[in-house]
Amino acid sequence: MPSLTLILPSANTIAFLIIWRRNCMLSRTSTLYLMAISVADNLVLIFIVVLELSLKYYQQELFWNYEPWCRLRDIFNYGAYNASTWLVVVFTAERFVAIHTWRIKTKVCSPRCAAWTITAVFLFSHVFAIPYYWSNASVYENNQTKCIYNLEAPPQFIHTLVWFQTLHVYIFPFLGILTINGLTLRLISLSSRIHVSSHFTSRVNKITPLLRSRRRKSMVLLVTVSMSFVLLSVTRAITQIILRMTQMHSFDRNDYSFQINIVADTGTMLSLSNAAVNMYLYVCTQSKFRQEFLAYVRQASVYCKTKL
Repeated sequence: MPSLTLILPSANTIAFLIIWRRNCMLSRTSTLYLMAISVADNLVLIFIVVLELSLKYYQQELFWNYEPWCRLRDIFNYGAYNASTWLVVVFTAERFVAIHTWRIKTKVCSPRCAAWTITAVFLFSHVFAIPYYWSNASVYENNQTKCIYNLEAPPQFIHTLVWFQTLHVYIFPFLGILTINGLTLRLISLSSRIHVSSHFTSRVNKITPLLRSRRRKSMVLLVTVSMSFVLLSVTRAITQIILRMTQMHSFDRNDYSFQINIVADTGTMLSLSNAAVNMYLYVCTQSKFRQEFLAYVRQASVYCKTKL
């Protein structure tokens, strides 16, 4: 586990550096969005996987259990997870606009607009997580300090937060991604038919295959990143809805004789793994990224040999 928690953030960091410093044949806006997704995914891994889930197996009393960290913990956790989720959504929407001929394309698909959108996503993701400051409290019981749901908070407040988070990071993003991907694939299909039925000059015919190849690679990357998010998160989304709509939420979450607890923890694991797989998706789907990754590895190995 310690080795894994070091490898996963490192993968996102390597992906960030390659996209930033190397020529991966991506548009400027795609480069910015993919770099932002790498940063958000790293924050998810650091705050949730490393600091919260992993350290509890090696420390009896985590610093998260004490004030003010107990109240601030979920702001960082949910803020990072919200940003990671909605960056995928806005990236999907931006690519849909990019392949369309709308007049807003020149305004929306620009580095300036992408930078402002990314900043807004990070800002509002953490703003929406601020109510969690009043949901937790640090208590001392059984000779141990724990961070638990605030017993003084109204139950309606806690349930509202849980339902809002479920809708905010699962239901709405799922609907948005599936709808936009469906429209994108339909638009590409219609565009391909138009290209086939039209008559072009010899010069255009020579350029078209290259443009089609770049568009196809861009769409493969988009659909792979967005759909992997949906597939890896759907189990947790379903279990969260089941737990909130039935009396199962009263079960002891540490009692694995209940199958729902096993499925829920599996869904959590899959959902968090989404923050660590993007670099491997780039390697599998983008030949240019693979070339740059191998060049990066060779340079790193040469640098290590010279230092030794």
